[in-house]
Amino acid sequence: MAHDVRPGGGQLVSHAHQLEAPRPRTRRPKAPELLGFAAVGLLAYAADLALFLWLRGPAGLDPLTAKSLSFVAGCSVAYAGNALGTYRHISRSLAQYGIFFAVNIAGALVQLLCILVSHYGLGFTSPRADTVSGAGIGMVLATVVRFWGTRTLVFRGEGRVGSWTG
Repeated sequence: MAHDVRPGGGQLVSHAHQLEAPRPRTRRPKAPELLGFAAVGLLAYAADLALFLWLRGPAGLDPLTAKSLSFVAGCSVAYAGNALGTYRHISRSLAQYGIFFAVNIAGALVQLLCILVSHYGLGFTSPRADTVSGAGIGMVLATVVRFWGTRTLVFRGEGRVGSWTG
């Protein structure tokens, strides 16, 4: 423990508090980062939904195959939008896409969990209840998970810098 003589008083003073490791600073999301993430998410959702509806309708695929393909397409649109827009100043890699995909699967599981609890646990079995729990409450919670995972695990560093065009 380090001690010093205080000027004028001659008393010993401990400097142990100065030896503590500094706390890591957590970066808070800024409005442009949140807005960019939301805009990309809406675009990815639209791509996912449009492809799902086309695959189920004119293409005639079963629901699980259609949703699986539309989910991969939506993830790809979201990754491209975030990599080229919201987090464009951070380097990208194929491994990063894998982590991004895993984060999106975690978000999808959150949505499924909301439906599971609502439909089977609480007994709300109507199509409207499934929509509210999965596409409403589940989507909000999943978006929080996806935002945290995207900025913490995939695109590390500061949030969006500058405009979309510059």
